[in-house]
Amino acid sequence: MPQLIDPYNRHLNYLRISVTDRCNLRCLYCIPPGGCVPKLPHREILRYEEILRIVRVGAGLGITKVRVTGGEPLVRKGIARFLQALSSIPGISDIALTTNAVMLKERLDEIQSAGIRRLNISLDTLDPEKYARITGRDAFQTVWEGIGGALAAGFSPIKINVVAIQGVNDDELADLARLTLDLPLHVRFIEYMPMGEGPLEVAAPLLGEEILERVGAVGPLIPVARGEHDGPAVRYRFKGAAGEVGLIRPMSHHFCGACNRLRLTAGGHLRPCLLSDRQADVKGPLRAGRTDAELAGIFLDAIRFKPMAHGLHEKRVKGRMSAIGG
Repeated sequence: MPQLIDPYNRHLNYLRISVTDRCNLRCLYCIPPGGCVPKLPHREILRYEEILRIVRVGAGLGITKVRVTGGEPLVRKGIARFLQALSSIPGISDIALTTNAVMLKERLDEIQSAGIRRLNISLDTLDPEKYARITGRDAFQTVWEGIGGALAAGFSPIKINVVAIQGVNDDELADLARLTLDLPLHVRFIEYMPMGEGPLEVAAPLLGEEILERVGAVGPLIPVARGEHDGPAVRYRFKGAAGEVGLIRPMSHHFCGACNRLRLTAGGHLRPCLLSDRQADVKGPLRAGRTDAELAGIFLDAIRFKPMAHGLHEKRVKGRMSAIGG
């Protein structure tokens, strides 16, 4: 079976799957305030058995790593059974879950029983009032208890994703980094990306060097060597710290040249690049009864238009992150 190698000789072995476009938060950088957020009709969202078939086809082409995202994946019924089925697919050696953790505490046992050990949790502030302003929901304590429960249950690594935004949470970066001194968390700071329909306009975005300067107020940052399953984060730790600090720089130092990802959207499209609007329909052919070999051909066709680099400096990318699966 051919492997997923794009025109720039990047070997694509990582599939991010959005299982739903629904979310129980309304983060200010993702969803416009007020009004009605368009949702895909349920019939247009891939069924679990369809996703599993697509992943099996992808595994035959060299996909080994999968991350389940949304929207918020834990709002979809039956997610634990799906995760368990995903874990049993031959060739898939690394499965992780991205969540906002609002429902994590109540689902920890079934997620762990499904074979999931790796969690990414979105948390942009440690201030409960600010959390409510950013997300539209007073749920900070619930999220924090979910993180504590995941630590106690032995999930590892637990990565805390922080979008660093000037004028929103820039005064908290050191406090967030300080969590890693006593807790085995990987706190990762991400440069804000202007995409989708979110209303946030940042006149002077926080970029990597300034983020590191603020985080460095906690203490000297010691570089950490990359691991086998590492993504784009540059890793550091403080001396004697239980956890790590990471920096992801899609704006100031994009990592496109080493990108190994494809995305499967909630609506059934293969998207070779998060930050490009080009995508290939896989749901239509699948529901039309195409063979696995024909579905594999869609993967191979899709990677031909994976760009060498994103164009965020020139334009704002369309599409909601909640439907794409960032």
